[in-house]
Amino acid sequence: MFRRHGNQCVAIFAVDEVRVLRKVAGEIVGLLMDGFDHDDPVVGRLFPDIYPERPDDSAEFRLYTEGDLKTGKIDQAGAILAALPDDGPGEVRLDGEEAEAWLRAINDARLAMGVRLEIRAETDLGEELDDAVATDPASSRVFQLSVYAYLGYLQESLLNALVAVR
Repeated sequence: MFRRHGNQCVAIFAVDEVRVLRKVAGEIVGLLMDGFDHDDPVVGRLFPDIYPERPDDSAEFRLYTEGDLKTGKIDQAGAILAALPDDGPGEVRLDGEEAEAWLRAINDARLAMGVRLEIRAETDLGEELDDAVATDPASSRVFQLSVYAYLGYLQESLLNALVAVR
């Protein structure tokens, strides 16, 4: 997927990949802007309590840091939206800073999806996907697990290209 080209990380995306990445990045922005609810487990995963045993201290810390963290996460998802072709297939070229923003945004998307899909550290994604396909190959779970796996592949590809650039 991503490869090194000079000081840039370059990838060519098919139309379906562009659509999926736009949807995922847009959902992260929506979650952080419109649906921001501390009772949502996804928000809890993206903004964990820094002091889990001291809720008052966590709340105070959140008061001073959450706005900037939230803005940063929105900007990172926005970096994906800005770099992708408007519609259709196309090439994406990222410098080191843009690639790092993409990596953080992809990580946020995977964390969010992992919560919704109930993915744990011990989950074998291949087995999970096989089970979902065996149960109902047309289910939304199959699609979501496939997107989750794709994001992992994309993240690894971009990280490898970024390391090669440096």
